[in-house]
Amino acid sequence: MRLLIVEDEKRLALSLARGLTAEGYAVDVVHDGREGLHQASEGTYDLVILDIMLPGLNGYRVCAALRAAGHDVPILMLTAKDGEYDEAEGLDTGADDYLTKPFSYVVLVARVKALLRRRGQGAGASPVHVHGDLKVDTAARRVFLGEDEVALTAKEFSVLEHLVLRAGEVVSKSEILEHVWDFAYDGDPNIVEVYVSTLRRKLRAGLIRTVRGAGYRLETSR
Repeated sequence: MRLLIVEDEKRLALSLARGLTAEGYAVDVVHDGREGLHQASEGTYDLVILDIMLPGLNGYRVCAALRAAGHDVPILMLTAKDGEYDEAEGLDTGADDYLTKPFSYVVLVARVKALLRRRGQGAGASPVHVHGDLKVDTAARRVFLGEDEVALTAKEFSVLEHLVLRAGEVVSKSEILEHVWDFAYDGDPNIVEVYVSTLRRKLRAGLIRTVRGAGYRLETSR
């Protein structure tokens, strides 16, 4: 899942990005309201974490503009203000949830997961994906092969999740990099091969097929 953080407090934004990346999300960060609106409008995000007090364009206006344009991405608003009026205004502009600074990181992660889960349920999507003897629960972030649970790291799970959601399709290495890491990743693109190799070792060698010159495909039969 890919998240966008729009927050002008750079230390807070980068701290949140590091934490959420460790949770297995791909995270992009911008520090300006206008750039945040542009990114949220043009990019494909599963959730936006949006500060209210932003340079260029405040969070209320960014949220209202996204909703007016028909974007239904979940929005979690952040603010240093504290008061019923501010919360009401944020929710009236189309925000899905509201968190007042200072907040607990654990609470923020719980809110993020709840919003993503709610969106999946609203779309009629089941969080449990079954492919032969492989079962992936994207809500609980658990993987089973037959009756046995397989322990995966956050990044391993995210790579598998992306393949599971596109089961039967060929997914390119660049797509996996973009969705599991982020658009600004400038490390070795062969990192994808490393994680796919690890997944094959932990699950089953023939589960993830390499399509030469194109990418990878999760096989849908045993």
